[in-house]
Amino acid sequence: MDTAELKIYTRNLDLFYGDVQALKNISIDIEEKRVTALIGPSGCGKSTFLKTLNRMNDLIASVRIQGEVFFDNLNVYEQYDIVELRKRVGMVFQKPNPFPMSIYDNVAYGPRIHGVKSKSVLDEIVEKSLQNAALWDEVKDRLKQNAMGLSGGQQQRLCIARVLAVEPEVVLMDEPTSALDPISTLKIEDLIDELKEKYTIIIVTHNMQQAGRISDKTAFFLHGEIVEYDYTEKIFSKPSDKRTEDYITGRFG
Repeated sequence: MDTAELKIYTRNLDLFYGDVQALKNISIDIEEKRVTALIGPSGCGKSTFLKTLNRMNDLIASVRIQGEVFFDNLNVYEQYDIVELRKRVGMVFQKPNPFPMSIYDNVAYGPRIHGVKSKSVLDEIVEKSLQNAALWDEVKDRLKQNAMGLSGGQQQRLCIARVLAVEPEVVLMDEPTSALDPISTLKIEDLIDELKEKYTIIIVTHNMQQAGRISDKTAFFLHGEIVEYDYTEKIFSKPSDKRTEDYITGRFG
């Protein structure tokens, strides 16, 4: 595929924690406005890979990276200011992590950091972001209340709203539903389906059914390598690699 059509792609990406190699020669093309799922057993490099895309691994002193990560055809590690990169490539974590402040202030936090001062503009951003995260109707009458009073599922949708408030182009999700009950999980899955009309979404998930339900393409990671990457339907119905088939059918992992 012509790289001009790609939102993110990596070439020969290696990552080391000290002497331990966690990612080995990862080359992957991620298309715009699609949901790409990363699956594989614990410790296989999925989350580590996800964090290379907005340089979250920079926070770990022992990390060393070789190879290239491109976002909009520019090298993430050489041609981006890290603040600008993380504005455009947002991240939702495994456990909901709202700030201990009001619902309103959680969503307004990012825009304020990026210089938005006007109350009317902030009001508009907060409402739109909460609507886009399918949370507005549940919280519109209690925006001044502390976000810590929300349920786990609501907190996670608030964290998604907080990411959307700075108008990213890519949303990274690291097992966003693993701490949630089935009903909240379904709401987030429905939300992801809506969000891909506007955003490129990359999601790490342990839940095979979830990957099958929500993603357009799936990458299967094993021991720091990508074993197979293809359309989700093909990965789940006719995988090319025996190891993929064994993992999907529950023979290991």
